[in-house]
Amino acid sequence: MRQYIASQNSPEIANGYVDRIIRHCLKLGEMPHRGTMHEELRPGLRTIPFDRRMTIAFAVVGYTVEVLAIAYAGRDLANLLR
Repeated sequence: MRQYIASQNSPEIANGYVDRIIRHCLKLGEMPHRGTMHEELRPGLRTIPFDRRMTIAFAVVGYTVEVLAIAYAGRDLANLLR
């Protein structure tokens, strides 16, 4: 992702964007049971939006939040999780 964004913009913009995604994912540890449930795709699967164009898919396993996919707008989340 970082390389694609850098090729379209600049390395600085790419680094900033990826850093924002990482910070957003790290905040899941503070409130791990937020987001929209998607049991039809996978037991325990939740999603939250990021920056109006991305979807972060994750699951809470015990005391751990597992980020399963970060999908750009319109991507088929079901296929990404297979």
